[in-house]
Amino acid sequence: MRNSRMPARIFIITGQTGAGKTTYAIDLAAKTGAIRFSIDDWMKALFWMDSPSPPDIDWSMARIARCEHQIQQQIRQLAERDISSVLDLGFTQAEHRNAFARFAGQIDCPAELHWIDIGKEERWRRVQQRNREKGVSFAMEVNEDMFAFMEGRWEAPCDKEMKWLEGKRIR
Repeated sequence: MRNSRMPARIFIITGQTGAGKTTYAIDLAAKTGAIRFSIDDWMKALFWMDSPSPPDIDWSMARIARCEHQIQQQIRQLAERDISSVLDLGFTQAEHRNAFARFAGQIDCPAELHWIDIGKEERWRRVQQRNREKGVSFAMEVNEDMFAFMEGRWEAPCDKEMKWLEGKRIR
């Protein structure tokens, strides 16, 4: 049963590696009173200490899927209480974003896409700085090969997706 608070929203944060998604998500959660979910936080706490070396994408993706399932269960409970969620889950591919948008529809909670769009050179500079400083948004060392791999997986939101999800493009 919903209460008299503002209706819950699900904020889907997207952008390429180093765009500032985590910093933005932290600020947005504070500004809106939402609960932030970061896949890096979940993976770091639950699985990274057991990760194979060298890294195995299939191993990681299976565990990310488990985390996301649990995150959805938490979002469902929050939405029932009119508490918004900020999702810092990477969302590099359109289908991943769209799956969470469909989930939002299933629980009758509007989704809103926030696309942090920063140029490649600036993002790589930020990643190098984050690697050195290991501050609040640091979860793991990102080297050039990992950065390049993620660049190849990136699917920018199209106009249709931006319209469907009341998209905001932040530069």
